[in-house]
Amino acid sequence: MVQDSEIKTEVSPFAVREGEIKVFDGKDGYVSMNQIVHKIDIGHITDIHFKILELVNDFEFMTSRQLYQILEYRKEDIKSQDKLNNKLEQMVKSKILTRYYFTSEEGKCIYRVYCLEKMGKYLLGSKEIECKWQPSDNTKPVGMIKKRLAGNQIIIAYLRKVQAFDRFTVKPTLTAKKLSKVFKPQAGVTLSKAGKSIDFIFEAVRREENWETKFKERMSFYTDFYESFVPFDSGFEKKPQLIFVCEDDKHMVETFKVLVTNKIQTSGIKTIFTTDLKQNSDSLENSLVEFKQDENTGKYKMETVTVKLLG
Repeated sequence: MVQDSEIKTEVSPFAVREGEIKVFDGKDGYVSMNQIVHKIDIGHITDIHFKILELVNDFEFMTSRQLYQILEYRKEDIKSQDKLNNKLEQMVKSKILTRYYFTSEEGKCIYRVYCLEKMGKYLLGSKEIECKWQPSDNTKPVGMIKKRLAGNQIIIAYLRKVQAFDRFTVKPTLTAKKLSKVFKPQAGVTLSKAGKSIDFIFEAVRREENWETKFKERMSFYTDFYESFVPFDSGFEKKPQLIFVCEDDKHMVETFKVLVTNKIQTSGIKTIFTTDLKQNSDSLENSLVEFKQDENTGKYKMETVTVKLLG
């Protein structure tokens, strides 16, 4: 498998392209539970298939590369990306998983996205594993799926590259008290070392249609959450650090401009940004940035944020 640092693309694979649509790439037809049970009995579906299924259940949408990286981190005997792809093909044919790809006038994307199918939910139920999946979940639009994939990549980067990594939450639950709104960032990560810890929550921002308006609406929840925060709200002892995950450097500037022009503030924390491709570096020590205003010119300059626990 190509290592993250060897990836030379200048455009994030999780960036939203104009006119992009999601295309079904699964299997049509009917598969009975008896057929699935038979495959389990003869050893065609094994424990590793169930571990893949559990990951897709937890993360909702995943690429085969993301699955491989987590399985490799957990020291599962997956052998290679090709071997994993063969297993995923088996699961798609058995309608345990299904898959999609994205296409636009620029062409097809280079990866496939995997998510649950009906038989997968039944199999998880047989193991008494909670599964809230519904068929309508697979109808989510491109922007929402790519936010999920960007959140996945953040989690994978932190668990593989940061020594102080402690734990992650796929979709941490936050509450905007005044608005009576429960909402979920795309990822949560806790870093801990030598008695010190910090909680990061990541909001993926994509250039989807009307993204600026959607972003402003989303930020009303965060503003409410931080203004109303008291210790142990949503399970956090202190305010978690919000980090915006943008498509590229230019998008960070665009996102910051929306915050400034609309005077949107997150009380008591810094406004920090990163991008998808910054997660590909061997170290995440320089992956976070903020915009600081020059006292003389009034112009903003992008600067790296130092977080010792990322070192």
